[in-house]
Amino acid sequence: MTDDVRAVAVWRDGSAVRVPADEPVVTAFDTGLARGDGVFESVLVVGGRTPYLADHLARLHRSAALLDLPEVGDDVWGALVAAATDGWPADVEGACRLFLTRGLGEGAAPTCLALLAPVPAETLRQRTAGIAVVALTLGVAADVRAVSPWLLGGAKTLSYAVNMAAGRYAHSVGADDVVFTSVEGRLLEGPTSTVVWASGGTLHTPPLDTGILAGTTQARLFTCAAPDGWATAVTPGTVADLHAADAVWLLSGIRGAAPVTSLDGIARGDAGLTSRVQELLAR
Repeated sequence: MTDDVRAVAVWRDGSAVRVPADEPVVTAFDTGLARGDGVFESVLVVGGRTPYLADHLARLHRSAALLDLPEVGDDVWGALVAAATDGWPADVEGACRLFLTRGLGEGAAPTCLALLAPVPAETLRQRTAGIAVVALTLGVAADVRAVSPWLLGGAKTLSYAVNMAAGRYAHSVGADDVVFTSVEGRLLEGPTSTVVWASGGTLHTPPLDTGILAGTTQARLFTCAAPDGWATAVTPGTVADLHAADAVWLLSGIRGAAPVTSLDGIARGDAGLTSRVQELLAR
C-alpha cells in the first residue's frame, strides 16, 4: 500500500458513510476550517483494529466539553471508525484521525469525520532510530492555563498552527521535534507528544496543571510500568532534568515511544531502556 491510499468516512443523515478520499466533505463555511473551531484525535490502527480507541474517545469528549461543542456519542465515532477501517490491510499500520467541528456555527449540526491513512515511513523510522529534539519556549507561565479556561489548556483543538510552526523551526535547525517549556523553564510537552524521562528507576512526566494535553500513551505506559518494577511520578521538571536523565522519550498515539537521541544539539543515550518501554506499550 502506498502513502496516497486513504479512507474517509463522514456522518450524514444519521449514519456513517464511506466516501472517496478526494470528495469534498465540508463547506468553506465550516467553522473548523474557517476558525479552527473543533477538536480531533489520532488513533492507531494495528492489524486492522483500533485497540486504544476508548482512550482517545474519552479524551475527545473532554476536549469537546472544553470548547462547548455538541456532544457526539461513542456510537457515532465507532461507526465512523468501522466505515473507515473496513477492508484496511491487516499488515499496514494506519493513523485514523477523528474530527469534530462546530459545523456552520452555533446551533448547527456538528461535522464529524474519520480520515485514515498509512502511518508515514518517517514516523515508523523514528520509533527505532530516535529523534533529535530542541527545547523552545511556548511563551506562557506554567500556571496560567489552569486559571484561564479560554486558553483551552488540555484540549486537543484544530488550532495547530503554533504546533506546526514549531516543527518547521525544529527542521530548519536540523532537529526532528520540539519540547516546549514555560517562561519559567518548566517542561511542558511536545507539539504532538508527551514528554517522559527515566531517572533512577522512575518514569517521570510533567503535571497536567500546566495546561498540557493528557497523554493516552503516557497513561498506558505508567499503568503497565508499575507491575514491571518501575516507579512513576508526575514531576515539574526542567530541560536540565532531561539532560541528566537516563533516557528521554516523546510519546504519542501514532509514533509510540520515540527515544530522544539529542537535545539542543547534545547527544544522549537511552541506557538500553527504549526496548523495555516499547515492550510495555506493546502489551
